[in-house]
Amino acid sequence: MPEGRALAGRRILVGRPAAQGRASADLLRAAGAEPVLVPLIELLPPRDGGAALAAAVARLARFDWLVVTSANGAERFAAALGDRELPPALRIAAIGPATAAALPERGAPVDLVPERFVAESLVDAFPSPGAPAGRVLLVRAEAARDVLPAGLAELGWWVDVVAAYRTEARVLTEAERAAAARSDTVIFTSPSVVDAFCDQPEPLPVPRTVAVIGPVTAAAARRRGLTVHVEAAEHTIEGLSAALVAKAG
Repeated sequence: MPEGRALAGRRILVGRPAAQGRASADLLRAAGAEPVLVPLIELLPPRDGGAALAAAVARLARFDWLVVTSANGAERFAAALGDRELPPALRIAAIGPATAAALPERGAPVDLVPERFVAESLVDAFPSPGAPAGRVLLVRAEAARDVLPAGLAELGWWVDVVAAYRTEARVLTEAERAAAARSDTVIFTSPSVVDAFCDQPEPLPVPRTVAVIGPVTAAAARRRGLTVHVEAAEHTIEGLSAALVAKAG
């Protein structure tokens, strides 16, 4: 079978939020799969309505680094920034290429993307502050692991953590449940999608293949009693699609 159709006949459950799910579906469809779009989570404003993010953007010149951990956070930061210029001395770190690509092009390119697209790798790659200690603005989801702020603080940085958005699990409709039940593969792109899948009021059948975007999501799946069959080497949706194609081959 040609590599471009390696996933032909596979019904792959995509539980990402609607907009991201459509982009993921296009990639899987190009590999021959039949994507099943059933958003398990939705993206919502943070509980403060974005007030903390707006305040941080207003005093952006006080920070040495901006650290963004997801494309969702990058897009919401860009929206809060609006037409304002980024401070020329501000350096930017993104946890992966998709996050970096979502940042606005304002004459301040992303300075740091870690080799592995996880918080631990970003901490390992991050420089130590000068004297006096510098300040980092960390823009992320409302609920997230503490690895990154704790690790940066241990390096000597002052870290201001700002919530740009939050995720909320959806209860699926009967039609969505039926579509999910016909899937033979599920892709998990974050721990929140894993939890939303596992916490449906009526348990969903687990497809025969469980594929995850990286080690953090893999650990979340295993904590919920799921067997992980495919884990992307590159922690992006492109990497996950490639891992599925490689397994199919």
